[in-house]
Amino acid sequence: MLKATISDLMQRIPGKASAEWPMGEPFALAFAHGSMSVEVYAPKDTDIQTPHDQDELYFIHSGHGEIVIAGERHKFAPGMVFFVAAHVEHRFENFSPDFSTWVVFWGPKGGE
Repeated sequence: MLKATISDLMQRIPGKASAEWPMGEPFALAFAHGSMSVEVYAPKDTDIQTPHDQDELYFIHSGHGEIVIAGERHKFAPGMVFFVAAHVEHRFENFSPDFSTWVVFWGPKGGE
């Protein structure tokens, strides 16, 4: 059985710093199986992510703000879910300090 809790994962954020994530990785991998992976994503202040190779779902866990997907702005709050197709520009903006979201990636590179 694959199992994760948001409280355990949040203790691992921020992760290691890199050129891509100079303030440390704002995500923690919960688990992966086949082409699917599950993470918790909790950026601080600014979301600098770039488009991904796989389709993804964002399940908003906490906080509020806006998500911009392909230039369209949407307000978000806990309990909402958003689909972002592979290679589509997206980012979170104007989010509260307590913002965190589950992210599920799946499928082939390039999306389904």
